[in-house]
Amino acid sequence: MSSQSNRIALFIDGANLYATCRALGFDVDYKRLLKEFEGRGTLVRAFYYTAIIEDQEFSSIRPLIDWLDYNGYSVVTKAAKEYVDASGRRKVKGNMDIEIAVDAMELANHVDQIVLFSGDGDFRSLVEAVQRRGVHVTVVSSLSVKPAMIADELRRQADIFTDVLELRSKIGRDPAERQVSREQRQTPARRPTAMAPHVSGQESAD
Repeated sequence: MSSQSNRIALFIDGANLYATCRALGFDVDYKRLLKEFEGRGTLVRAFYYTAIIEDQEFSSIRPLIDWLDYNGYSVVTKAAKEYVDASGRRKVKGNMDIEIAVDAMELANHVDQIVLFSGDGDFRSLVEAVQRRGVHVTVVSSLSVKPAMIADELRRQADIFTDVLELRSKIGRDPAERQVSREQRQTPARRPTAMAPHVSGQESAD
């Protein structure tokens, strides 16, 4: 199949990808990520999923979400649920599995390849279901950290498993830009800069 006829859809579990890249010590440059997969075929859709704590005065992920929404991504959000566990600790739950599964099944008949950025084993059944529709599935996560971020059953089900560390040179944020971004935040500016959200892979504050 030529790259021109290879219709691709990306499904990015935002929190999962952030945790994986954080464990590997780098941030994702989402502009570069989009460009990388646009070069592999016809990019039909790039979904980004994340939960948001709505009662926070300022969400550290909001600048990233706004940038993604204006720059080629279909952003899917929902309110995170807060609860207290058995030990009395405050927890936040923001699972996006259902949203990802529904969108993937709806798009399965319109693409040749799905690239899933998640290591969550709950997606094994979803991967199997879209494969039955003739869709090739690549799963992007990591075996390069301990414990591994990718569930074994999901890795085995995928047509191709790609360790995100292999993509670092293609989708990683330049460390020099991260330093510049930090300096900009620490130095009072005459006018606000719009650069930081463009390349940030943050799911939480630095």
